[in-house]
Amino acid sequence: MPNYGQFSDNPQTEWVSDPGQDRDMVMLRDFSYTDPDGKVWDAPVSSKINGASIPMPLWSTVGSPYTGDYRNASIVHDVACQKAKTVVDRKAADKMFYFACLAGGCSIPQARMLYLGVRVGAWASLKTGVLSKLTPKNLLFRLSSTPRLSEELLMREAFNHIAGKFSKLKEADDFAKLESMVDKELKQVTGL
Repeated sequence: MPNYGQFSDNPQTEWVSDPGQDRDMVMLRDFSYTDPDGKVWDAPVSSKINGASIPMPLWSTVGSPYTGDYRNASIVHDVACQKAKTVVDRKAADKMFYFACLAGGCSIPQARMLYLGVRVGAWASLKTGVLSKLTPKNLLFRLSSTPRLSEELLMREAFNHIAGKFSKLKEADDFAKLESMVDKELKQVTGL
């Protein structure tokens, strides 16, 4: 059986009532995930999480916060993203999320789609201001929308375009091939 890593135990959380979306939780005790390389990804007591690593426009496609076999993975990914200082840190957190999804019980196709969801979310957050400048002229794919594109539509279209390429992957293909494909397609899709 493949080694996808393991979680420390069952997470203990409490809902936090804040103004707004009321989606925040706080960790009541330490929780962690040890990845296949032995790196420990911590979600310490008092960490605030919100399951928002997958952007809201993709929830209906990929999955919404706190549901499914990727719940535990979303906890450590939220904390890792909060700690990330560089693009390299964020990509490492996204890679960890992929393996943590598998450790949590997701199938390989599910984990790939979830990974793509967080990568598209990271791309969108890093491109603040750039998304509003994208038009059908500088996108390699064409949208059936008005010339002024919303961030939500761009995220969905980028996700759907790249997910369509996943049929070229075999279940036995390793993470490096998946990551390379997503990197290449994100660059091509945006024309940036």
